[in-house]
Amino acid sequence: MSDEIVNKKRREFLGKSALAFSYAFIGVPAMATTSAAAATFDYKKTPFTLVYEGAITRNEPGKVNIHPVNYDLNGLNIVANVYTPANYDPKKKYAAIVVAHPNGGVKEQTAGLHAQRLAEQGYVTIAFDAAYQGGSAGEPRSVDKPQFRTEDIHGAADFLTRYPGVDPERLGLLGICGGGGYALNAAKADKRFKSVATLSMFNSGRVRRNGYADSQLSTIHQRLQQASAARAQEKAGGKILYAGDADMTDEQIAALPFDLYRQGYEYYWRTHAHPGSTFKYTQSSLLDLMRWDATDQIELIEQPLLMIAGSKADSLYMTQDAFPKATGTRDKELFIIDGATHIETYWVEKYVDATIGKLTPFYARTL
Repeated sequence: MSDEIVNKKRREFLGKSALAFSYAFIGVPAMATTSAAAATFDYKKTPFTLVYEGAITRNEPGKVNIHPVNYDLNGLNIVANVYTPANYDPKKKYAAIVVAHPNGGVKEQTAGLHAQRLAEQGYVTIAFDAAYQGGSAGEPRSVDKPQFRTEDIHGAADFLTRYPGVDPERLGLLGICGGGGYALNAAKADKRFKSVATLSMFNSGRVRRNGYADSQLSTIHQRLQQASAARAQEKAGGKILYAGDADMTDEQIAALPFDLYRQGYEYYWRTHAHPGSTFKYTQSSLLDLMRWDATDQIELIEQPLLMIAGSKADSLYMTQDAFPKATGTRDKELFIIDGATHIETYWVEKYVDATIGKLTPFYARTL
């Protein structure tokens, strides 16, 4: 396809129907447009509404179990799933891992998958819905601000370190996609986390500010004006405006300019759809997102750091940009999964296996 046609499709996409989405959402999972075929998961057919391969359907003695929980975070009710390892004994002491979900995601999707797989390795893990999102409380719905998403991670640590059997001195952190950027932010200051890992890290601030692949640098101030007007309207009691709220046909999805968008829509709207998962967020959130960056003061991370991304991910540039900036730790590694796109790391079995295969010795050594 010629550059002229690609640019035309990109302009059409960034235009009327999905302008907000283009500078907003990025943290999607993969599917029908990938090289691997994906089954479609129905959240209504599992008792815990999980939408991933190998999900727990019932708790059984001696196996990995799932425990729906809720807890208070600054006056908001947060819903989460705690996964306990096989033969879990609350009188023993276990290392534990907080798992932060992608932008637009919920605990029942890839965050739950990775939490379950890590529990299979002997860890107590937690996957939670961010405040204002999914099943967690907070109004207006779908607020997506860096300070809130970071506080979500601190709050999960508060809860998990008090969970029966958890050793608070052996707490790890895993952030996926947008959750990866917020995990970096949380680990800068929260030294309860003894090590931190990211998967397909998505720097929400950079993308909302500059556009995906820095494609919207010329419209930054225009979009800030729109976000400012949206906040003014919201605070005056008017209609709440949302970005990223689009309903697309299969043909429109196929025409999107980036793998992350195409495969993300397939993952979230087709194969791994969950009613709590949505692309949209309040347009006023952009005031906070666009002036934030996941790599600001990243040198404060002194803990062991592992960053994982797919070799074919068009989001790889964000991990490659962040990694060398983490100068505060000497114990760091960049691991590239050969052949994987961004969304494929969420669910494709061989890529999930590669991730868990790398995370297991990393957490075993650092926790």
